[in-house]
Amino acid sequence: MHFVKENCSLELSSNGAVPGEQVKKDENSRRGNWGNQIEFVLTSVGYAVGLGNVWRFPYLCYRNGGGAFMFPYFIMLVFCGIPLFFLELSFGQFTSLGCLGVWKVSPMFKGVGYGMMVVSTYIGIYYNVVICIAFYYFFMSMTNLLPWTYCNNPWNTPDCTGVIGTPRTNATFANVSAVVSGLTEIVNRTKRTSPSEEYWRNYVLNVSDGIGNFGEVRLPILGCLAVSWVVVFLCLIRGVKSSGKVVYFTATFPYVVLTILFIRGITLEGAVSGIKYYLTPQWEKILDAKVWGDAASQIFYSLGCAWGGLITMASYNKFHNNCFRDSIIISVTNCGTSVYAGFVIFSILGFMANHLGVDVSEVADHGPGLAFVAYPEALTLLPISPLWSLLFFFMLILLGLGTQFCLLETLVTAVVDEIGTDWIIKNKTYVTLGVAIVGFLLGVPLTTQAGIYWLLLMDNYAASFSLVVVSCIMCICIMYVYGHKNYFKDVEMMLGFPPPLFFRICWRYVSPFIITFILIFTVIQYKPITYNDYVYPRWSLVIGFAMALSSVICIPIYALFKIAVSEGSTFLERLKNSVKPDPDWGPALQEHRKGRYATAGPESVEVCPLKEKLKDEGKEKLKEKETEKKDEMGLTIPGSNGSTLNPTPSA
Repeated sequence: MHFVKENCSLELSSNGAVPGEQVKKDENSRRGNWGNQIEFVLTSVGYAVGLGNVWRFPYLCYRNGGGAFMFPYFIMLVFCGIPLFFLELSFGQFTSLGCLGVWKVSPMFKGVGYGMMVVSTYIGIYYNVVICIAFYYFFMSMTNLLPWTYCNNPWNTPDCTGVIGTPRTNATFANVSAVVSGLTEIVNRTKRTSPSEEYWRNYVLNVSDGIGNFGEVRLPILGCLAVSWVVVFLCLIRGVKSSGKVVYFTATFPYVVLTILFIRGITLEGAVSGIKYYLTPQWEKILDAKVWGDAASQIFYSLGCAWGGLITMASYNKFHNNCFRDSIIISVTNCGTSVYAGFVIFSILGFMANHLGVDVSEVADHGPGLAFVAYPEALTLLPISPLWSLLFFFMLILLGLGTQFCLLETLVTAVVDEIGTDWIIKNKTYVTLGVAIVGFLLGVPLTTQAGIYWLLLMDNYAASFSLVVVSCIMCICIMYVYGHKNYFKDVEMMLGFPPPLFFRICWRYVSPFIITFILIFTVIQYKPITYNDYVYPRWSLVIGFAMALSSVICIPIYALFKIAVSEGSTFLERLKNSVKPDPDWGPALQEHRKGRYATAGPESVEVCPLKEKLKDEGKEKLKEKETEKKDEMGLTIPGSNGSTLNPTPSA
């Protein structure tokens, strides 16, 4: 009965609760809650704002027509991103379960949860490899001279041309600027590569000639990968209780560095041309379905929709937390950060393009190389460049870790919730350690000389259209199988008000329609992936599609399994029973199971028997009633031992 007594202690809290609602410090003492509302918001911001905001969003703008990409991006944000963000937060918070347990709403669709786990696994594997490369650059910045400053290194080629020139011992920033402006010979080169680009390709990655040629494991990268996984594990060693404290720093410090780089970037010569390239729309690209597909994919990728992380993080909220407010704050913060980072990127690209005499589109590499080529080269132009380099790559590490925390916690929470025994809950740390070790081992192939090819393959296929499919099916299940009226009532029970009309329309019609439309046209106008001039062989594309389908195929496979094991003499009866909500579906704590979720029996009596009376009639009236009960019946609730409000001890 200790669990009952802990849940029956009432106290006022402002941690995101509906005004007037009395909540406990830890509502779900068995599973745990966030320490406070700020921890959840910062964790969600750290989850949504990641490496993609720095290198993926600016890269997609650069590839899809500059400012023209903004139009489909914000269309997808308003009609798909924010509504789905709110849907997933409310979904997880209502049940206090991870991405597998929530599908008690309609057990046949539990395959969607497994699909989310598969997507999170793929992303978690290659995402930590990108973080480990940031760790490597961070360690390499601990020097007096950044190794990618000049072209006089063994890994450089004759095509290398630095923006600083030859090494100088006591050059000031003014001297450096003079040297930069005097590089007239660069204009005459047909092909120019920067020292930072050659350092990235030829030294850090030592890229092989194709995806099938793994070459050797890059031991420095492998060591940094181990460091990255150790850091992630230590920050999650106590679950949300420990990670909730870490995010106070990891989710806020990146904005300090971004602001410093933004101020420096816009003061550089040629920055305006880069920003114009960033904002000026090339409207003809709007007709390309791939632009719209990239916009939808970026929304899901950036906000973290369909990964399972939003459901997982929200599941640790208190039941009456205002997740509607949180969804708006987090979504706007995330997308604002993407646009903000784009200004930082393109101001520097404009500066380099101006001095090299080339177009903005020709001064940067694709994919993650943008963060490891354009930024490092710009940092060499700043005074005390190693210091700025340390700060910048530390920022990248923090951005990546914020997302990686949630990816790992998603998998761990799903496993723990699915098993659900007291032993697995008490030993959750061992589950976290096991998942981290497996993730490290699966990431080892990405540290080889062919690792960059596999990393981009996973990024383009494993976390692309499969996210769209999962999101669409989730909307269909909740709105049409479970029923929109039922879900709207659930949200109203939880928040104290129904979902706004706009969100109800988007959940039912707009979001599923747009997602389906984009999916169809993305398939029609599909173009095979390339990396610079390298064209991926067909067998590698088959593997890419297999990775994409591996998350989607979970849905029909589990649906067929559930139908087969459901009760019923005919297929239709089994189908009908497989989509019915599980008897355990609903709020996790008995005190929140009201209305159609209310249950009779000893359990409903034992858990906080006086809470509702306390709200309706006041403390004084309850004390009087308890006194009357004792006079007439005595203590009839065994084991209460002080759980009533009568301060007089029983004889």
